[in-house]
Amino acid sequence: MPPARSARTTYAFIAAILYTAALASTPLLSAQSLPAPSRTMYKCKVNGTTTYSDTPCLGATKLEVEPTRGVSKLSGKERLGNDVANERHRELFAEAIRPLSGMDAKQYATFSRRYQLSSSAQRECRTLDQELPVIEQEEKHAVQPALHDVQARLFLMRKRFYDLRC
Repeated sequence: MPPARSARTTYAFIAAILYTAALASTPLLSAQSLPAPSRTMYKCKVNGTTTYSDTPCLGATKLEVEPTRGVSKLSGKERLGNDVANERHRELFAEAIRPLSGMDAKQYATFSRRYQLSSSAQRECRTLDQELPVIEQEEKHAVQPALHDVQARLFLMRKRFYDLRC
């Protein structure tokens, strides 16, 4: 009977398998210096002008954007770009290994993106994952005197989240 593995060893083993499988199943993107496309957009109003950006700003409204996945219905033929085909492939892969990893496609995408970060950055991302929703709720319920302070804290946290590439 093989010796029992600790939870930490098991997690490291699963992480190594997932990372190896991800590298084998998708083209290498590490050669590109561009960050992964963000599905989080921010609507900013400054001096009566509204702008939309993937970088946070003070007092921004957070928007979740779902990009289109091809123009199949217009031509009658399925026409997919490489990015959409790769995204579908990653989603299918995530579903296939879900019994092993316990992660859905969105969780797997986050895991894959953060795997290349340093351990301290990964810890900070997990902390921000827990703190950001709390501060966002505070912003929704804040009254005018405290609103600016809450928005400033939220901006700094969102900026750090963006800078870390969480």
